[in-house]
Formats: sequence, C-alpha cells, structure tokens
Amino acid sequence: MALEHMFGIAGSALNAQTVRMNASASNMSNAGTVAGSDKDAFRAKRTEFKTILAQHAGAANDGLSGGVKVSRISDDPKPVARMSDPGNPAADKDGYVYLSNVNEMTEMVEMMAASRSYQNNVEVINTARQLMARTLEIIKS
Repeated sequence: MALEHMFGIAGSALNAQTVRMNASASNMSNAGTVAGSDKDAFRAKRTEFKTILAQHAGAANDGLSGGVKVSRISDDPKPVARMSDPGNPAADKDGYVYLSNVNEMTEMVEMMAASRSYQNNVEVINTARQLMARTLEIIKS
C-alpha cells in the first residue's frame, strides 16, 4: 500500500468518528427531554459503519483503497421510560411524560471511544507525513 493511500483511509476514519461524536453529543444534549407520547420521545442515535474496499486493483476509487464510512444513523431500540408528572405541560391525558432512552454513561463511553479513535487516526496521518518527508530527504541526498 502506498503512503498516500493512508491519508485517504485515515481521513475517512476521521470523518466517520466525527459523525459518531456528533451523534453522541446530540444524545447527551437530549438526555433530559420529555415528550407527551412514546412515539415523540427522543431516542438515542447510533452510527453504523461500513468498510470501504477497492473493487479492483487499478480501478478508479477516488484515491481510497480502504477506509470506513457511515452507512446509516439509526435510533437506539431500547424502550423509553414513562414517568408520572401531571403538572408537566407535555404530559399526556393520564399525566405521564415519556423520557428519552439516553444513558449518559453509555454516551460518555461512546464519546471517549470515538475521541480515542479520532486521535489514533490523526497519529496515522502524522506518521505517514513524516515517512514521506524522510523519503524525500533520502531521494535528495
């Protein structure tokens, strides 16, 4: 694999992890929201990744020979909780509000994992850049 392909691969990972961090930030910001029905309650968003692989050697693949992309963002299937709060303006006719299904601890773990993966891919880019610079120095000599 050529060094220049590493930039595209790591760049695709940076993009994917950015989407993952944005989804987690959105989940955290909506953790305390309530709704008047189960259907309207906020559900945590989860990113799903898909591998990018070159179809054939030498085929036009936008400079990528591998990497990752976000295939979709889906709602977390965990059920939402129902809480009695008759004084809440969002309460249904029986006095219940529906809480989001966001777990703050899970979101913190997601955010830390995405952040660590992002940092690792930045290091890949820095290392590839240093290797290319050293190669050019050898060629100049």
